[in-house]
Amino acid sequence: MKLKQIVVFCASSAGFGNSFVNSAKAVGKAFVERNIQLVYGGGRVGLMGAVADSVMEHGGVVVGVIPQFLNSKEIGHSGITQLIEVDTMHERKAKMNALCDGIIALPGGFGTMEELFEMITWAQLGLHKKPVGILNVDGFYDHLIQFIQQMVETGLLKEENQKMLQYADNIDELIDLMEQYEAPPVPKWLNIERS
Repeated sequence: MKLKQIVVFCASSAGFGNSFVNSAKAVGKAFVERNIQLVYGGGRVGLMGAVADSVMEHGGVVVGVIPQFLNSKEIGHSGITQLIEVDTMHERKAKMNALCDGIIALPGGFGTMEELFEMITWAQLGLHKKPVGILNVDGFYDHLIQFIQQMVETGLLKEENQKMLQYADNIDELIDLMEQYEAPPVPKWLNIERS
């Protein structure tokens, strides 16, 4: 499946050194080269700002979704294609999910982890069938990948659910994996009518 709009979750900080920022810029360039629109948290700082600026600099489309309380602190990015203001953090995630056909996590902190795991949990529950990927910049996610393997080995996560999360250390490789992704069937006990 050709991905047209991808949500990127990442830090509102730049991190130490240049590798995270350079990687965020490479993601933005790759999106434009592959005709993919960026959907992200709407910030102008850190890795969020770097990926958005890169897409805009290369002539792409960027849609930001930001809660009003963050936008009012002048964190919102005014130089992107569209900035959508919402009321809550949960509404932000729901709107971002509605606007995308794939999700990628770059390096980040608690917020990035929470967003990533909510999206993969929604996929596990059959609430969406979108590919969810991790860009493992400089081994940033190595320990998390090992921890997820431990979840499988201890019987707390099914192997088929582990395989729902795509990993790569190169953005083009990650997008290729995500475009080949097929969601597993939803377990019968989850096939209930949803209102």
